[in-house]
Amino acid sequence: MNKTIILAGTSKGLIQIERQKRDWKITNVHFRGLPISCIYADPKSGTWWAGVNHRHWGQKLYASDNQGASWENQLVPSYPKEAKLSNGESASLKKIWCMTASGSDASGALWMGTEPGGFFYSKATGEPFELVESRWNHPSRSNENQWFGAGRDHPFIHSIVVDPRDSNHVYIAVSCAGVFETKDGGKNWLPKNNGLIAAYLPNPNVEVGHDPHLLLQCQNHPEVLWQQNHCGIFRSSNGGDKWENVSDKNGLANYGFALSIDNDDPKKAWVIPALSDLERIPPDLALSVCHTKDAGQTWQVFRKGLPQSLSFDIVFRHAFAKRNNILTFGTTNGNIYISENKGKDWKSISNELARVESVILLKKES
Repeated sequence: MNKTIILAGTSKGLIQIERQKRDWKITNVHFRGLPISCIYADPKSGTWWAGVNHRHWGQKLYASDNQGASWENQLVPSYPKEAKLSNGESASLKKIWCMTASGSDASGALWMGTEPGGFFYSKATGEPFELVESRWNHPSRSNENQWFGAGRDHPFIHSIVVDPRDSNHVYIAVSCAGVFETKDGGKNWLPKNNGLIAAYLPNPNVEVGHDPHLLLQCQNHPEVLWQQNHCGIFRSSNGGDKWENVSDKNGLANYGFALSIDNDDPKKAWVIPALSDLERIPPDLALSVCHTKDAGQTWQVFRKGLPQSLSFDIVFRHAFAKRNNILTFGTTNGNIYISENKGKDWKSISNELARVESVILLKKES
């Protein structure tokens, strides 16, 4: 029997929520009291991964092959001694932001994005993560005007998408730097930021220096990429060669962090708006989800079941997930909401958690 479950990474632990008949209930809390920096469920192996920021011991990495019944400590990536930051200081791991399986033709391999801007590769579970030096040594990274922190001390890689047709074809998103593409498994990289806007820079049309908040790829139409960006919502229909601003110029769908897309219909996407970078609160203090089904030509606002007065919640980049008809998200004030009809109606699952940093939605075999 399959059960739908939610894993929510919070600042106080990894929360496991399962559907039981008509209700959703918290069934387990992993790593209680510890900040969860990253969660990932490998769709091929079924392995669950959790990045945990121990307050005294720093960033740690754990894996579970039995759906959370037990966890094994894993080797965290290490920067080589010669790896330097743009200011000349030695690089060291600050945070694991994201993980992604390499692809069906590279079984067991994993990519990892970190802060300060390191991109790592592991050949298989248990194998060490090695810094992709071609990415680290890219000329743009040593330029403080092109790679810089976005609300943090250092730039960070928060999004990795692997072409389902070719595991050597990978995109990453860096805040702040932009989107980069490799077609040879990380040996060579090209920026893919044509059409993006960096309104916070003297030249808003720079090649490198953009702030994508999240990057996603339509799995059944891999040429279609979406990103929620600091300067709006952007979509590419040609593999990132050209980006189009598909924000709602007269509505709410513009600034924000969270983004979800449909992997079958390349024109469908959902975002959760915030007011602005300066005021990170919902517009009009009303929580809402915006949906487009025509590639951003029009946007519809869903509010039913969400708080519409005095809501100070926003949703971080990794805290919004979709699976089939189900959408779920967690908020900065520790609330989790779920919709089982593609966002039209929402209900609360929990209102007592710590800040939610990330959410994934998956099936659990029992």
